[in-house]
Amino acid sequence: MPILRRTASVAAGALPTTLATAAALALFALFLELHGVSAARALGLMWQGAFGSMFALSNTLLRAAPLMLTALCVLLPARAGLIVIGGEGALALGGLAAGSLAIAAPTLPAALAWPLMALAAMLIGGLWIGAAGWLRQHRGVNETIGSLLLSYLGIALFNQLVEGPLRDPASLNKPSTLPLPQTWMIGTLPGTDAHWGFAVGAVACVLTWLVLRWSTSGFALNVCGGNPQAARLVGLPVDRLVIGACVAGGAAAGLAGMFEVAAVQGSANASLMSGYGTAGILVAFAARQSPLAVIVCAVLVGGIGASGSLLQRRLGLPDAATLVLQGLIFANLLAWEAL
Repeated sequence: MPILRRTASVAAGALPTTLATAAALALFALFLELHGVSAARALGLMWQGAFGSMFALSNTLLRAAPLMLTALCVLLPARAGLIVIGGEGALALGGLAAGSLAIAAPTLPAALAWPLMALAAMLIGGLWIGAAGWLRQHRGVNETIGSLLLSYLGIALFNQLVEGPLRDPASLNKPSTLPLPQTWMIGTLPGTDAHWGFAVGAVACVLTWLVLRWSTSGFALNVCGGNPQAARLVGLPVDRLVIGACVAGGAAAGLAGMFEVAAVQGSANASLMSGYGTAGILVAFAARQSPLAVIVCAVLVGGIGASGSLLQRRLGLPDAATLVLQGLIFANLLAWEAL
């Protein structure tokens, strides 16, 4: 009976996301038909572009890696009752912090450079999103607005530094920091073209689930998010829990930036702002703040993004057509959640 109850609970929890995805696919099919494109063929190509081959699957996992970490940037504060949407800025600054290490200490061995890059990225990302939590708790600033403004500020700071004092003189048309030494580049998972950031993201989701599910800190955070007044009455450190959740979420987003630099781009440049922070919001909402569900949702959203190029080549649709589907999923998630 406990197994049946738990299965029923999981199914009920997944129902809004399932219904929202089905409704979004129906609306997207209507959108395609109105534009003279066969919906059946387009959806088939999307599946092929996301999961139809090892190359497609690798591309999907490549995109899912940062999505898992930026989703945690939304999920952890949400468990404390906050809606934080500033992951894009934390990712950019985390990538910049990681890329700057090549300027500060280019001769470090990779075994030392990797943890230092990760630490620097997590530190700056954690401080950036933690600032939104501090402003919320100690100055009454709405965390959604505060984190969004901090994200814009972080991206502006990133652009200023990359195009100014940290710019590689050899980067002409695309300003960037100095390229990382080749030995610093993070390799791929065996048998795929996806880097180790996917494995780290999946481990981070599992560890988050374990902490939230089985630790006293996780229980206290859930109580705080459910009823802050009751949490204060029983003596829980609400401010510390809220700010700590924001710091942990920002650290995850900063780590995503580090992997984008050290496994994909090779330097900090404008390509870091690829919408992973924004898409992470969709992943967290689709997962309904479940860390384990984040892994599945990140792969699905990553697959949608990976299929865009195939739609462009075969059907002449713009690569951004997949953003329409992502937007429809998000809108339907809000609608079905309300229902």
